Amino acid sequence: MPTYRNPHVRDAVRQLNKRVTNPLSMALAGRRYWYASVIRHTGRNSGRRYQTPVVVITTPDKILVPLPYGTGVDWLRNVLAAGSATVVTKGRTVEVVQPRVIDAATAEPQLPGWWRWITRTVDVDNFLEADLQT
Repeated sequence: MPTYRNPHVRDAVRQLNKRVTNPLSMALAGRRYWYASVIRHTGRNSGRRYQTPVVVITTPDKILVPLPYGTGVDWLRNVLAAGSATVVTKGRTVEVVQPRVIDAATAEPQLPGWWRWITRTVDVDNFLEADLQT
């Protein structure tokens, strides 16, 4: 697994994903048996609606999204500014509220073992945590 500690590597991978991988994965993201989910968010300046493929880990009352590219990515800034988002994961659509960035040490006890290993391997330092709207 690659590590994204080197900012040049992280930014190159992020740009490749943004321009090539993400548009391709949107065809399957959010489907029941696919690993990627979709987060729908509103641009904080433009007001436009966007969809971004992300990995979502669900718990009974919240979601966790690993942030391998850091906390400066546009989709995250949009979600934090709006205070809510729509997530399509495993064939279901859910609304999430009160988004916040948490560190890996806070997220880790909430992660299944497999996800702990994956996020450690790729050096994920932060996660988006958001509550499921009831």
